[in-house]
This record gives sequence, C-alpha cells and structure tokens, in this order.
Amino acid sequence: MQKLSTVEKVGFGAGDMALNVVISSMMLIITFFYTDIYGLHTQDLAMLFMAVKIVGAVADLVMGQITDRYTNRFGRYRPWLLFLAVPYGVSVFFVFTTPEWAYDAKLVWAYSTYILMTLMTAGVGIPYISLISGLTSDPKERLSANGYRLFFAKIGAFMVTIIVPVLAKEWGGGDPAVGYQAAMAVMALMGVVLFMFCFFTTTERVHHVVERQPLLGQLKVLLKNDQWLILCGACVTGTVGYVVRGSVAIYYAKYYLGGDTDVVAAFLSTGVAAAILSMIASTWITKSYCKVKLFRNSQVLVALISLAIYLFVKPGDMVLAFVLYFLLSFIVDLHAPVFWSAIAETIDYGQVKTGTRVSGFAFGGISVCQKAGMGVAGMLVGVLLTHFGYQANVAQSEQSLNGIALMLTVIPGVFHLAMGLLMFRYRISDEYYGTVKAEMRTHGYVAG
Repeated sequence: MQKLSTVEKVGFGAGDMALNVVISSMMLIITFFYTDIYGLHTQDLAMLFMAVKIVGAVADLVMGQITDRYTNRFGRYRPWLLFLAVPYGVSVFFVFTTPEWAYDAKLVWAYSTYILMTLMTAGVGIPYISLISGLTSDPKERLSANGYRLFFAKIGAFMVTIIVPVLAKEWGGGDPAVGYQAAMAVMALMGVVLFMFCFFTTTERVHHVVERQPLLGQLKVLLKNDQWLILCGACVTGTVGYVVRGSVAIYYAKYYLGGDTDVVAAFLSTGVAAAILSMIASTWITKSYCKVKLFRNSQVLVALISLAIYLFVKPGDMVLAFVLYFLLSFIVDLHAPVFWSAIAETIDYGQVKTGTRVSGFAFGGISVCQKAGMGVAGMLVGVLLTHFGYQANVAQSEQSLNGIALMLTVIPGVFHLAMGLLMFRYRISDEYYGTVKAEMRTHGYVAG
C-alpha cells in the first residue's frame, strides 16, 4: 500500500495551482484581455488560438517522449518542475505585456509570446500530469491526491478571478494594460514558487518499465486501448465546453448582466468557488458512489442546467444568474478528480491488454486532446463573437447579447452532454482496476 502523506498531497496540489495560473487565465480572461484591453480584432482571435494550440499539441507530444526517455536522481517527472519553473513564470508575464506598437506589430507580439508560454507550459505541464503515476499505484490514493490537486487548482483559479481584476484596477492608474501586466506578474511569481514547492515535497516511488519504441509504434498501441480513446473523446468535448463558457463569462457578466468590474470579479469568483466545493464533494461522494456513474450523470445534468439558464435568466437578472451559475459550476466539476486519476488507470489497462506500456505518449496525448479542445473552443469563440456582432467596450445589440447568452449556456452544454454520453462506454471501475493491478504484478510490469 503506497500511502501519501497530507504534505505530499498538498505539494502535489500546489503544482496544479501553479499550472492554473495559465489554464485559468486562458479560460477566463485571455479572450477578454485580447479584445477589450490589448485591442485585437475578434476575427484575428480564431486564427491565433488555433495556431497556438497546434504548436502546443506538438510540444506536448515531444515532451511526453522526453519524459519517457530520460530520468535522473530526482526522478522521471519532478526535475522539469525545478528546471523550467522560472522560464514558465517569465513567459506568463510576457503574454500579458501590452506594447504600444502598431496593430500588426502587436499581433506578432501576441503570437510570439503566446507560443512561448505554450512551450513552457508543455515543459512543466506534461511532467506534472504524469507525476501521479510515479507517486502511487493505489487507485484510492490517486483519486485522493487528484482531489487535492484539483482543489488547489481551483484555489489558483479563484485567485486569478479575484486578484487579477482587482489589482488591474488598483495598480493600473487608469490604464488597464498596465494593471493587467502588474497583476499577472504577481500570478507568474506565484506559479514559480508553487512549482518549486511541488518539487521539494513529492517523491517518485513507483518506477514503471518503459520500453523505448518509435512514435508510430506507440500510436498503434494506444489506438488499441479503447478506454484511453474514450477519455480522449471526453477530454476534447469537455474542454470545448469549459473554454467556451469560461471565455464568455466576463462578457456575460459585463454586458448581459450589466455589471461593473466588481460584479465581473464576483461572477467569475462564484463559478470558481462552486468548483472548489465540487472538488471536496467529489472526493466525498466517490467513497460510496461509483466514480464512473458520477462522471456520466453529472455531465448530462450540466446540459439541462445550461438550458435552464438560457431560458430563465434575462438581461440584468443578476440574482438568478448568480444562483444558477453557481449550481452549474458545482455540478460540472464533480467529474474532474475522476478524469485525471483515470488516465493512469487506462495506461495500466493498456499495458495488460497489449503487453506494451505507453506512458509519456498517453499523458501527452491527453494533453494534446486538451489543447485540441482549447483550440477548437478558441476558434469557435472568435468566430461566434464576430458572427453575433460583438463590439468591444460599447453597448451590445440584442443579437450580440443573445449570442453571449448562448455561448455561456446552450453551446457548451451540448459539448458536456456529448462528454457524458461518451463515458457510458467507459468501464474501468475500482473493482475492475483491481484485476488490472493483479495482472500487472503477475507479468512483472511494475518494478517498484
């Protein structure tokens, strides 16, 4: 039994808190930052987001291969958190720096800095999401550790939603570009410190036997892993839903509900606070309720709640909007600890099924799916904002207000419904995984 101490779980969680400096910023404020503060045209966003995510997908795959091939005295995954923490923080700061240049030059700067940050995020992100497979092979401990991880991730998101808008307003001196740069500098520094903390408080004690094999061979093995493929599909559809809804939440609070900076921060924070509570609830619920059923049913319920918000919340109806958005944000994240612990289980399942372990590519592939979902969502947000006639910093038309409402509710709800339906084909419960572990021990697949 490989029990993890509370300190190690907290340290592991700190890593995702560091990673969420980027993830939450990309989901909650980057689109608004680029349109209303940086000054990009909505039609340029779609191409920017898609190009960056393609680069990110390639970087994830490369990083997955690197972690499979190299290890040192610190382990296979932890060293990258130490070596790349500072470059990661610097890249975040650059993205939220607004040069006073001509439009085309600013567009080049946006591409360059966003791509740099994406490469650095892959450098720390792939080793981090793979780290759980090296901490313990106990499914309950993995689920518990991922509960800590996602709790701290939401704390990080909460800090982004609270600190960034408030500090941007206070430190900007009337210039939101300066304010956002200063606020994100604080977030970047926090990310560096948290990755260091994660490195020093965790230990890689499980050492899997990883055979070196060509990329094409690994892909062929993964394509035989039906349960991993289901998670890939769930990752893409769920990420599209998350990012579309998260990207438009600021617009919804500002324009549809008619809120000021404080209302916008409160609306975003309501969603994140609900997600934090969801992490706690999920860990508690899965002690007595099947984690796979929780995954499926929560996402179907999200689609229904999304439809209800669209039908019953009218422009300016703040109280009902806050209540239903809290409920939606709580339900949607109940599956998260299950998903991130399931990846390691599908890798073990695939090794038993095919006789070959594909780890780095498997984790990298999931990250690629996440990037693909983010790319599709980013492109979709840019296209839809243009289609609905959105104009930055002016009163919106009835068409654009309705479009913003659809982008917060029905459109992402459809993707979450698809995610839930996909999981009806997923079958690795805790009981089933027990047989997988027994097979791994029998065949000598676990070295430590």
